[in-house]
Amino acid sequence: MSAHHRGDDLEDDYVPDDLVASSGEEEDALASHVPASDDIGGLLSADEDAEQESAALAKRKRREKEKERKAKKRKLVETRDDDEAPSVAAQPPHELTGYLSSIQAKAFPAKSTLELLDISIPETSIVDTTSWTESRSLDRLVEFIIKVLPPLHKRLRQRPKASGSPTLLFIAGAALRVADITRVLKDRKLRGEKGGDVAKLFARHIKLEEHVTYLRRTKIGSAAGTPARVGKLLCETGKDALSVAQLTHIMLDVSYQDAKKRNLFDIPETRDEVIRSVLGAPKLLQGIKEGRIQVVLF
Repeated sequence: MSAHHRGDDLEDDYVPDDLVASSGEEEDALASHVPASDDIGGLLSADEDAEQESAALAKRKRREKEKERKAKKRKLVETRDDDEAPSVAAQPPHELTGYLSSIQAKAFPAKSTLELLDISIPETSIVDTTSWTESRSLDRLVEFIIKVLPPLHKRLRQRPKASGSPTLLFIAGAALRVADITRVLKDRKLRGEKGGDVAKLFARHIKLEEHVTYLRRTKIGSAAGTPARVGKLLCETGKDALSVAQLTHIMLDVSYQDAKKRNLFDIPETRDEVIRSVLGAPKLLQGIKEGRIQVVLF
C-alpha cells in the first residue's frame, strides 16, 4: 500500500531552489538592519538637537553683526560730532549779547525795539567762557565750573544760609536732562562737605505744591530745572518759594542737542518759557541788570 505524502514532506532527492533560498536570506538580512522604535527616536532626537544648535549659532551670528553695526554707527556719530562747529556758548560776551537779543525778539515778536532793549541782557552780566576750549558736555561740567567759574565753585562749597535760595540755577530743556545735570552737581568736588542740597525741578511725577514745600524747608546750594517749572516757582507761587536772594549764576544748557539736533532755544515753546518765565522773572532780571547775577552759557 503506497504511503500518502504530506504537504510539508520533501522528497529525499529534493534540492532547494537557489532563488528561493537567497530570497529568504535577504529578508533576514533586511530584518537585521531595520532599526527598532527606540533607535528611530534617538535618530529623530539627534536631528532636532542639530537643528537647535544650528539655529542658536545663526542667532549668535546675527547678534554679533548687530553689535558691529551699532558700534560702527556710534563711531560715525562721534566722528560727526567732532566735525561739528563749536557751540554758540563758546562765543565772547559781546557776541552772546546779540545772540540772546535775537532769541528775545523771537519770544516777544510784538515788542518794539525799545521794549526789547529794556529786557536785554547786558554784556557785563554775561560770563566770558572763551578760555574753555574743551567739550561742553556734562562729563566736563565739574571741571568747567572749577576752572572757569572759581567764585561760583567757592560758594557752592559753603553752607547755605537760607532755605530755597540757591547760588546756582541751571536751566535745561527736558526732565531727563535735568536729572543728569543734578547727578553731576552733587559731585563732592563741587559741594565739598558743607555744600547745600541740589534741587531737581521739573514737572514729571512731582507736583508744584511738593516743590514749594521742599524748597521752603531745604537749604539748597544749586538747582537744576526745566524752564516751565522754574518759571512757575519764580513767578506764580506768590511766596518766593524759589528765591534769587543768594543767586550769583544762572547757567543755560545751550550746547546740548536732543535727538533732532535742537538746543534749548530751537524749540519755540521751550525758548519762550526761558525768555519770558525765567530770564523775564522780575527779580531775576533785576539782579542780572544790576550785575549781581551772572549769565553763563554752557
